[in-house]
Amino acid sequence: MTDDVHIHAHGAAGHISLNRPKAIHALTLDMCEAMTEALRGWAGDDAIRAVLLDHAEGRGFCAGGDVTLLRRSAMEDAGVRGREFFALEYRLNHLMFTYDKPIAAFMDGITMGGGVGIAQPCRYRVATENTKFAMPETGIGLICDVGGGWYLPRLPGRVGQFIGLTGARLDGAECVWAGIATHYIPSEKLAEVKARIIAEPGDIAAILDAAAETPPEARIAANREAIDRLFASDDLETILAALEADDSDWAAKELKTLRTKSPTSCKAVLRQLQLGAEAEDFAANMAMEYRAAGRIITRPDFAEGVRALLVDKDNDPQWQPATADAVREDDIAALFAALDGEEEWRPL
Repeated sequence: MTDDVHIHAHGAAGHISLNRPKAIHALTLDMCEAMTEALRGWAGDDAIRAVLLDHAEGRGFCAGGDVTLLRRSAMEDAGVRGREFFALEYRLNHLMFTYDKPIAAFMDGITMGGGVGIAQPCRYRVATENTKFAMPETGIGLICDVGGGWYLPRLPGRVGQFIGLTGARLDGAECVWAGIATHYIPSEKLAEVKARIIAEPGDIAAILDAAAETPPEARIAANREAIDRLFASDDLETILAALEADDSDWAAKELKTLRTKSPTSCKAVLRQLQLGAEAEDFAANMAMEYRAAGRIITRPDFAEGVRALLVDKDNDPQWQPATADAVREDDIAALFAALDGEEEWRPL
């Protein structure tokens, strides 16, 4: 167990509350282990009827995974420890995705990367006016793992590809519009809603439905046509050319954003979403992501991206290669190649 996550049972309701506020509740290996142990225990406990997942304090639900550990692993042990982290984290993601009992995730505040990985598998996903949802991995040379290959290509049109490439941040209303969230509830009502669920966990769906409000207009909806048109290709160079040829301010802004991302990571994400869309089930998707994530953290862009964003904080990563046309297609294919026998990822 760890102090970084509070785990309780309130009568017939299990409650997992992330408690690492200085890191915006970014997931550590110990946190993943504790959550997995709790969920497995409650799965076989007939007294538990529903599970709540939230954060104890601070300005976000969960900002991601332990990228510091991953970077250190890439630099010190060729990614061995990083792959151990991915294996455990992805098993937690899969356990939640296949969980028989309803889990409600309260995405109040920052919900990014690893936070998406533990929110999206939940049957109920509550957004608020504070929600800031994103998959920003192309900015640190990673792929949109923790299930992004499954979720993103199943969003409307090409919205998933747009989110995965640009790291665009969606607010609560946009999350409901896209299907990322199931309910929109003002943050001031969350304590009351959670108390009602704890009192009557068997009525969780009705409680959330009764508390939900119509969200404001989703800003991303106004750009849906442009997203579908300009991000239509699975070829990064074609997307960049389409943005360059468009004379709108929106296209210029997104082109500028894309040019700050790792070209290798962007090409890997496009391939990941293709493969994820074709995956026969969530476990197959996670096995695919494990292959690619375990390899891409050992590529130069990951250590460099984390350095620029979190270590030196100069926000000036030097990508290798620096341009999309210099990224070799066989290098991208190699990220997703099958692993040897026992090295492949498997669910619990």
